[in-house]
Amino acid sequence: MALFRIARRTRLAPAETWRRLTDWERHGDSVPLTRVTVHTPPPSDTGTVLVARTGLGPLGFDDRMEITRWQPPTGAGPGVCRLEKRGRTVTGWAEIEVGRAGAGSYVVWREDLRVRGLPRALDGLTARAGRVVFGRAVRVLLRDRTP
Repeated sequence: MALFRIARRTRLAPAETWRRLTDWERHGDSVPLTRVTVHTPPPSDTGTVLVARTGLGPLGFDDRMEITRWQPPTGAGPGVCRLEKRGRTVTGWAEIEVGRAGAGSYVVWREDLRVRGLPRALDGLTARAGRVVFGRAVRVLLRDRTP
């Protein structure tokens, strides 16, 4: 497995940081050639299923995920969302943690990613690519969108 970690701080309050990072469809705005669809009715919670389709036309793959832990941040502690990757091509898990940091919040994104068919010798490269792609996703999702 290719394990990686992304840590960021933002001026946004924890509730707003959480809302933006768990707006699943918006993840496709920051990951090239990817569209995310939620396959269960809102709101997100344990059991929510989503699929990130990456590809061009008929060429691509699905990253099917299920939320197995849904604990939004509260004044008493950080929030944690855990997604189990259950696709035929992509397996592993991802955890998004959001907590208070001064007047804003912190984010820790941990992911253990495996792409079926790729040799383990490429795990380091897979982890580096994951850090780049999901680091950009976090940056875009938390970007200030006020005019």
